[in-house]
Amino acid sequence: MAVTLTPTMRSVGAGAAAAAVLIGAFALGVSRGNSSPGGSGPAGGRTGIGIQLTSASAGARITVTGNGMVSGTPNQLILDMGVQVNGASVDSALQQANQAANQVTSALRAQGVAASDIQTSGLYIQPNYGSNSQTPTGYGASESLTATLDNIQAAGAQIQAAVHAGGNAVTVDGVSLNLTDTSGLLATARARAVADAKAKAAQYAQALGQPLGPVVSISDQTQTTPSPVPMAANASAGRASSVPINPGSQQLTVSVTVVFALA
Repeated sequence: MAVTLTPTMRSVGAGAAAAAVLIGAFALGVSRGNSSPGGSGPAGGRTGIGIQLTSASAGARITVTGNGMVSGTPNQLILDMGVQVNGASVDSALQQANQAANQVTSALRAQGVAASDIQTSGLYIQPNYGSNSQTPTGYGASESLTATLDNIQAAGAQIQAAVHAGGNAVTVDGVSLNLTDTSGLLATARARAVADAKAKAAQYAQALGQPLGPVVSISDQTQTTPSPVPMAANASAGRASSVPINPGSQQLTVSVTVVFALA
């Protein structure tokens, strides 16, 4: 029976034949590479799959994260306080609140707190209602202040003076302690983090039986601002020597990611 080959069939047949030739050649090359007396690498005099493996091995890397921690003593106190009063009218309540807030501010200034470190952070006026009544019986007014105290040793006396000046109108919402000078501490923490990363990488390299190579890249993963440590504080109009302030310590942690090459 005669068979007629169209141009399309001729192209398909030629492509299949070419593919068969390539597959056969590839199989022959792999077989020769695997059976070479010197092995499949460059030492055997061959240029097959072993070269790719050697190239991949030469580019191997180890990525590790190192941590460094240091402790420091807070040198700044943030005081959140205010005054709260009641009056028969809005105007009366506001005047009383203003007077009490001015007294608190004056006491802080007299204790050495700079005017730029005292900030008004809130003002609220609202009606007061009796039980089952829609008519206000009076009005409450409150003013909030935030003071930055940069002298920890004097902070207790400054707080006490402010509380005494405001009398029973004073409210203290809390204080927090900050580390503001962290440059030296962070330098130490970074050095410890890098040393930690290098020690970890050396352990991995030793376990793999390969020498540790040079650093390829390093990145700092740290947020350098330490979080404030909250402290409880109670307002009291009674005169005392000073409010006790115990700064304690704060920790700074630096994390770095280091990529090492394997030699």
